[in-house]
Amino acid sequence: MSLSSLEIYKLLPKTNCRQCGFPTCLAFAMQLAKKAVSIDKCPFLSEEAKKTLEESSLPPIRLITIGKEDAKLEIGNETVLFRHEEKFYHPTGIGVILEDDLPDSEIIKIIKKIKGLEFERIGQKLKLDLIAIRNRSSSLDGFLKVIDLVVKETSSFSLVFMSQKIDFLKKALELYSGLKPLIYKATKDNYLELTQLAKSYGIVLVVSAENLDELSLLTKELNKMGFFEIVLEPQADSVSSLLWNLTQIRRLALKRRERSLGYPTLVVLEDTDKDLEILFASTYLIKYAGILLINTSEPEDILGILTLRQNIYTDPQKPLQIEPKLYPVGTANQNSPVLVTTNFSLTYYTVLGEVEASKIPSYILSVDTEGMSVLTAWAAEKFTASSIVTAMEKANLKEKVSHRSLIIPGYVALMSGELEERSGWQVIVGPKEASGIPSFLKNL
Repeated sequence: MSLSSLEIYKLLPKTNCRQCGFPTCLAFAMQLAKKAVSIDKCPFLSEEAKKTLEESSLPPIRLITIGKEDAKLEIGNETVLFRHEEKFYHPTGIGVILEDDLPDSEIIKIIKKIKGLEFERIGQKLKLDLIAIRNRSSSLDGFLKVIDLVVKETSSFSLVFMSQKIDFLKKALELYSGLKPLIYKATKDNYLELTQLAKSYGIVLVVSAENLDELSLLTKELNKMGFFEIVLEPQADSVSSLLWNLTQIRRLALKRRERSLGYPTLVVLEDTDKDLEILFASTYLIKYAGILLINTSEPEDILGILTLRQNIYTDPQKPLQIEPKLYPVGTANQNSPVLVTTNFSLTYYTVLGEVEASKIPSYILSVDTEGMSVLTAWAAEKFTASSIVTAMEKANLKEKVSHRSLIIPGYVALMSGELEERSGWQVIVGPKEASGIPSFLKNL
């Protein structure tokens, strides 16, 4: 937990020397508490006090980076338990497990399927982040062959190397450590050798234990060795137990400032029932897995998980919005109809989908409503005749079309008279629901 200004003041020399640039040590302490100044500004700070202040300023959950360049995945560094307090910043990394005992043709087929799992939803690209190669064959050649296939087929995913044989992991790192993979996993039986291996290559290591006490003791041992690039895997014998462990790790790190548990977490889904696997993955995504490794690569399963992640990792206090401007749909020309809507992403993309379905080239004028939907913006006086006219002028609409007609949503039909008066354009009241747009445009 961050120290208060008075707690910081007690650690300062209290000389009021002004060498820090502030008139008193208390003033300096107040700035330190706000993180507006560095502790290096005080020349007389003791080493013990400096260490205490540095530890208090560290994030409660360490930021961990896996992979390189386009495949880089950042997890951790979260500051709250609940997203209504403040948004979650680093979305859960989602990956698919590849078994190395599968035929080459099947492996290539799965890799290509994973590469094709990219979706667009309300203007954002949704995709997987990781591919985990698991050594089931007990063959070094088989393990390395699958890694090589993955590397050759794609470079846009972070990698996880999963093997119980340390010499297999060592050989894989000799060849592919430059990709900064995640290594799975260190336990109380092998942590000494695996930690030295991860430390020598500068990569991240999964640490696993049967309960939180053992997990805490294990990470403390790694910290004594000077190693901090850690992802935690809490083990459990049931879904409820694992959910409890994940929640307690997050709570202890944030509320109790327990440094030994201040790392992101990983969950490997092993359920053979595909529907249950997706259900459990969704549960752990909500609370509080930093990485999820699953066995399915079916589009209908992946889309559900990616959509849930997108919803959770958006800012609940800031609506998703698009740039307010005039958007052509299809081969829009001077005779194309103009539909007016807000710049709330979900509203815009719903309207866009229906306009595209009509196959009639059109324009969509997105009005700046600070990301509010039609009725909400109208009630808040953000979607008004005045704001629509302003949007028309900014888009230079009269130069884009030869006609002088606007189509507004049916729910705000009451503004049609004022809008006609302010704009000088004919206002046509469209359907209340976006689903009515295709038939409306065809009969316009």
